[in-house]
Amino acid sequence: MAIHQLIYMSEPFGFDDSMLNGILADARRCNVRDGLTGALVCRADVYLQLLEGDEDSVEAAFARIARDPRHLSVERLWAGTVAKRLFPDWAMLDDPAQSWLWIANEVPNSALRDASPEMLKGIFERIARDQA
Repeated sequence: MAIHQLIYMSEPFGFDDSMLNGILADARRCNVRDGLTGALVCRADVYLQLLEGDEDSVEAAFARIARDPRHLSVERLWAGTVAKRLFPDWAMLDDPAQSWLWIANEVPNSALRDASPEMLKGIFERIARDQA
């Protein structure tokens, strides 16, 4: 069975540990309920997230995120079908930007928007390998 994956970026609104912990708790609760897995790369100026599961559930989660006031400027960067999940054991893994590729001033200058799908997927593939 093919797995739908979606990668998006957003700008945090009021980023701090409490906000991040709330987002992660909500994501994990909803993702367990909806059969989704994924990872969130987070830092004060950007969230970069990969969601994976059946297409309807992934798209519904993305729509909820786009309406969430804790996320500003939500933008889909890539979506597609893959053979297997990268994060089968993670309702939502959080990566505090340890795997980050861009410096802070590159994010507002379209570094993520200009990244190829392969580069974006590669970030999450590396995070998945590091968790194995």
